[in-house]
Amino acid sequence: MFSKKMAMVIGLFALVTFSILSLSLSSRQPYPAYGPGRVAIALVAPFQNAIVGTTRFFSGIWEHYFFLVTVQEENERLFRENRDLKAIQHRYLEAAAMNDRMRELLGLLKKIEQPAVAALVVGKDPSPWFQTVMVDKGTGDGIGKGDPVINAQGIVGIVVDATAHYAKVMLITDPNSAVDAVVQDSRARGIVKGGAAGYCAFNYVLRKHQVAVDDLVVSSGMDMVFPKGLPVGRVATIVKQDAGIFQDVTLTPAVDFERLEEILIIPVPKRVELP
Repeated sequence: MFSKKMAMVIGLFALVTFSILSLSLSSRQPYPAYGPGRVAIALVAPFQNAIVGTTRFFSGIWEHYFFLVTVQEENERLFRENRDLKAIQHRYLEAAAMNDRMRELLGLLKKIEQPAVAALVVGKDPSPWFQTVMVDKGTGDGIGKGDPVINAQGIVGIVVDATAHYAKVMLITDPNSAVDAVVQDSRARGIVKGGAAGYCAFNYVLRKHQVAVDDLVVSSGMDMVFPKGLPVGRVATIVKQDAGIFQDVTLTPAVDFERLEEILIIPVPKRVELP
């Protein structure tokens, strides 16, 4: 036996079918139908309206979905292009900055009129007791112990050890370093040694010699290591004790060691030990 619900579904289906057939037959007439045709229109129109509305709704959702997918793909493409362009820009700026520094080194090389080897700083000693850096040139490039190291700002230090492809450079801020130097204006002479907190001590400067804050101190060339006239640092403080023949002078190094990247190493002729 059919249930009431099944009977209602079958009756509704038959009614809709009859209405559609009636609407189809009446649509052939040039004027609006009367009687059964109007009844068919009244019955079928709500179903047609619901079907059309539902179709438009899902069609809109489908089109919106594809639009969002397209927008997302376009955004991802633009993001990748922007990332790649930024990377290219960063590489360009880095290359331009390095080119400027190398140009300065080239100008310094012409100035000192001595053979020199350009090198890059590849490491720094983490120990607080020693101030040294590693560079990417060694004995295979003609570099050896005792070679002076400079850059466009001034004196960097001296090579204290070398392998075939690398060398260790002791900076002038190391307590074991020593540079014979003079005040550029007054020609007051002394020895520059590494000091505390990144400063250098300008030792053995006679009290009678005039030294002022911000005076430039340059290499004297008397130590037979560094070329004459290269900047070592500027006078930061001056203390004259009540007794003694020397004054206490500290220097701010000419080289910014925190930003040290490229240097020049000047190979010096090595002494040949006689048998």
